[in-house]
Amino acid sequence: MNNDNETPEERRERLRHQELKHPSSSIHGNNLSDLVGGLGWKGTGILILIILLGIVCYAAFFR
Repeated sequence: MNNDNETPEERRERLRHQELKHPSSSIHGNNLSDLVGGLGWKGTGILILIILLGIVCYAAFFR
C-alpha cells in the first residue's frame, strides 16, 4: 500500500498493529486509546465521572 494514499485512520490502525507485534514499544502492550476504544462513549463518560468524584472526595476529606 502506498503511504501517500493512506488515510489517517488506516495509518493509526497500521501503527497499532505494529505495536501489538512488538509490545515492548509501549509501556504494557496497551494504551489509553485502546481502553477508551473498548469502553465506548458511555463507559468513558462513567470512567471520567468516577475519577472526578474520587478527586472531589479526596479534596473534601483530606484538606
